[in-house]
Amino acid sequence: MKFPHNPIPFRDDLNRRSFMSTLTKALGSTVLLTTAGASDVYSIQYGNEWTVGQVMDLFIKEVPGAPFGQTVDTLKSGDRNIRVTGIVTTMFATVEVIRKAIDLNANFIIAHEPTFYNHLDDTSWLADDPVFLFKSDLLKKNNIAVWRNHDYIHRLTSDGVRAGVVRQLQWEKFVDAGNPNVFGFPPLSLATLIEQVKRRLGIPTVRYIGDLSKSCKKILLMPGASGGRNQITAIGREKPDVVLCGEVSEWETAEYVRDARAKGHDLALVVLGHVASEEPGSAFLAGWLKEKVPGVDATHIPAGNSLMFA
Repeated sequence: MKFPHNPIPFRDDLNRRSFMSTLTKALGSTVLLTTAGASDVYSIQYGNEWTVGQVMDLFIKEVPGAPFGQTVDTLKSGDRNIRVTGIVTTMFATVEVIRKAIDLNANFIIAHEPTFYNHLDDTSWLADDPVFLFKSDLLKKNNIAVWRNHDYIHRLTSDGVRAGVVRQLQWEKFVDAGNPNVFGFPPLSLATLIEQVKRRLGIPTVRYIGDLSKSCKKILLMPGASGGRNQITAIGREKPDVVLCGEVSEWETAEYVRDARAKGHDLALVVLGHVASEEPGSAFLAGWLKEKVPGVDATHIPAGNSLMFA
């Protein structure tokens, strides 16, 4: 059955319902119809098949103010017209993650961070680099699309990365009603807090500043790389007992906390690592895909931390 490419005008709701009923009967269960808003144009996914572009657009539509004019959330490999056989979500589209995606017959990887070693994924300076060539060839040979979803997931009405982290930490009931980055707890020692976070996020070690025996109640959570100025400003505004962050520049927030303690403020800092502090956001995205993109397998594959302590 062929369908016209031009939108079909509906003169009233009765005609709309009649068209939908006739089309659904003609195609049976192999078609998914979704309205596109006031334009009355219908998008059709045959047999629950989706393209890369359709999945991207579906997510972007849920983000206030999107699409953004300037964003790093672009395709790093492949194109929008690839028919999706499976989706992998992860922090980094590492070679190991790519190989696991191939084993799963998944040809669409949604990564939170860059694929090619810099924020903008500029590859002009890597044209002759053997590591870049190996990775890009692996993606091309297997027709795998890689989309970075960083700006959009952070800009959901409720930041998707933070939501994933809070869920994995099981801290939902402790969140401050006035600030989703602040959590209030019954008194617990810094040592107990660190052990709980390590266990629930699967982190073997963390770096910290503070007295492990000291009791703390107010936690400021800042996953990822917020930047020293943002972290220090938030400390001054919220006055937490502990700052729990992804990473720091060692000459910025860490030195501020050291000086604050020397001044007499009993402030602690716990550095989780960038990957560990945001990986649950990719798990959140996998859950979103399972709900919103029927008929496509979505799997979260943790990228893991590239660095270890000796």
